[in-house]
Amino acid sequence: MSKEDALVVFQDRNIRRSWFEEEWYYSVTDIIAILTGSKDELAYWRKLKQREPQLVTICHGLRMPARDGKMRYTDCVNTKNAFRLIQSIPSKKAEPFKQWLAQVGKDRIDEIEDPELAQDRVRSYYEQKGYPPEWIEKRIRGIAIRQDLTEEWKGRGVEDQIEFAILTNEISMATFGKTVKEYKEFKGIGRPTINLRDHMTDWELILTMIGEKATTDITISRDDQGFDDCRSSANEGGTIARNTRKEIEEKTGRSLVSDENYLHLNTKKKRKFKETNSRLDDEE
Repeated sequence: MSKEDALVVFQDRNIRRSWFEEEWYYSVTDIIAILTGSKDELAYWRKLKQREPQLVTICHGLRMPARDGKMRYTDCVNTKNAFRLIQSIPSKKAEPFKQWLAQVGKDRIDEIEDPELAQDRVRSYYEQKGYPPEWIEKRIRGIAIRQDLTEEWKGRGVEDQIEFAILTNEISMATFGKTVKEYKEFKGIGRPTINLRDHMTDWELILTMIGEKATTDITISRDDQGFDDCRSSANEGGTIARNTRKEIEEKTGRSLVSDENYLHLNTKKKRKFKETNSRLDDEE
């Protein structure tokens, strides 16, 4: 892992992180140092654990580079538990995070009562990143189709995340001739946390929807039960999408499997974030 991948910058301060069990884990003491301004974040962390012993249960000890340059075991938390940690820190700097978490909780409850609010939130997210309006509508529709499919799988005995990944790869292989991982590499998407679909072209999104919608309908019509049945239907659903792709490619004379991506939108967002922070610093 490169140094850039292992660090995340928050307010010009580095937070060490490590990829573990398919998600990022962040250094507890780095988070504490930023939110408290403590000169001895290790001592602060010891006192915090004494006050709330349950915090120990949300941590993993992972090897990270220490100040002396050596790799040492460091208490780390994933994203969910980083929020839990923040809630336990009595600091003015932590207060905005706590208010934000409370707002997020309220928003999610509201979205359960009115699902259209969730779609509005997703649409706003992509608009802010600079995606074209037509692309956004396809992406949102694709999310709904994907949710329908995963609900069918869950109701038919598919529960393990590995099985979900295998079934998804089955559709992707049949449709595009690539697994999700291979497709991301083809598009130059290096970070494991980035969603491939956020970098698909219009046609790639449409073909993905065809494959997943066909899989859902085949699964229902056959009353699939268990992983093996669902895998067979996933292959057939993806094959329908592949046949559609092949016919369009034959008529247009160009491949619909593209190495295009939207990584440039992330670059623009980061640049805008830095410019905004710079202006705020000047104003202060």
